[in-house]
Amino acid sequence: MPRTQRAGQVRHPDPDGLRIDLMKLFLLTALTMTAFAGNSVLNKFAVGPEAADPMGFALIRIASGAAMLVVLMVWRERGRMSWLASGEIGTAIALSAYLCGFSLAYLTLDTGAGALVLFGVVQLTMFGMALWRGEVISPWRYLGGAIAFLGLCVLLWPSADVEIGWVGPGFMIVAGIGWGLYSIAGARAMDALAATTANFVFATPMVLLVFAVFGSVSLTGAGVIAAMVSGAITSALGYALWYQILPLMKTSTAALAQLSVPVIAALGGFALLSEGVTWRFGLATLLVLGGIALGLLRGAKPQVSPPD
Repeated sequence: MPRTQRAGQVRHPDPDGLRIDLMKLFLLTALTMTAFAGNSVLNKFAVGPEAADPMGFALIRIASGAAMLVVLMVWRERGRMSWLASGEIGTAIALSAYLCGFSLAYLTLDTGAGALVLFGVVQLTMFGMALWRGEVISPWRYLGGAIAFLGLCVLLWPSADVEIGWVGPGFMIVAGIGWGLYSIAGARAMDALAATTANFVFATPMVLLVFAVFGSVSLTGAGVIAAMVSGAITSALGYALWYQILPLMKTSTAALAQLSVPVIAALGGFALLSEGVTWRFGLATLLVLGGIALGLLRGAKPQVSPPD
């Protein structure tokens, strides 16, 4: 016969059950970050060896992602289409800029370098928007932003042995600004998955227009498969999973988890695409990710209410 709980006695959670839950959250977070990094690996795999035209890759990616997300939303909403009202044209334009710039950048950038530039520019864009809105910024965030910017300079500065150029980084900067603005807009969405689905749907004809003007029908079977996997799995399902686990962790923890994406992308490029990892990339990675981590950890406002 089970023991009854005495009045006033506090029941503590089972440590083993809590450990299992934390392990599950860790594994799901690692899977999501790997999916995000996978977009860089797949894009570089298809565009780098010219298995796919960059704009063709971006079009198949957005269309496949939109189709997968629509299926998820139709299933969740039992056929209702009210989620379309969650989309915004401006946000869809930012998403399109990210997709097109991202694909074009990998014509010249290595996988890890592209992910690092993207991540650094996204954070600097969000930092700049906070300044523009008049938010109070901690000195630690200024310092962290300066260190991250220095890291990007180290990566992109021309030298005798490494010449990255500015075409690829320029496109990735456009992608980073687009993704930063898209992230800022998404932060105020009441239903993140519904807003993401609607914005993917709205962005599809925009990317199609860019493809019609600048793209070409130059796609191999491998390029098409890579684009579809990037759109339907590592983008659509990756975002859907991310939005499911975000409420289970602190905001600062979620932000810090994303610091792993450039590192995972670099490892993927090294293991799957035979890309090298130079000392300059390593130094730039330490500066960019270290600067962002400093701003996140030391620049966060003290929590008065329970953590989210």
